[in-house]
Amino acid sequence: MSYTKNPSDKTGIVSTTARTKAFSDLNLKLTLHPVRKDIMPLKDDAAIKNSVKNILLTNFFERPFQPDLGANLRSLLFEPADAITRVAIRDSVKNKLIEKEPRIEDVTVIVENDDANNAYKLTIGFNIKQIEKTETVEIILKRLR
Repeated sequence: MSYTKNPSDKTGIVSTTARTKAFSDLNLKLTLHPVRKDIMPLKDDAAIKNSVKNILLTNFFERPFQPDLGANLRSLLFEPADAITRVAIRDSVKNKLIEKEPRIEDVTVIVENDDANNAYKLTIGFNIKQIEKTETVEIILKRLR
């Protein structure tokens, strides 16, 4: 917490402002800063969106020492493209984000079937708790044959 005094305030009251904790994450695209020539990290809401994508695109047992981290969505890609599979994908995404991402709340998932491209389009909406901001993430899950 930081304390600041407004110089134009004649009452002498000190106002209190709380600093919010900034979130940061490694940018997996490894883009370089133009001046420092260092990898630019993702900050705040971009870091949380990146974390959501990483959780959903990871399968079980892909991360060492964290075998249950991912959502294991690839196992559902070759199931019949019907309403039951869409509900299973939606529930898997929602449960895994509630379990593994404590910085978000009010998760909504929309799963659309794209028969022409053998894919599912996921639209995930959520609120970021600390900054009270609504974000959406779109992910395409594509079946490769």
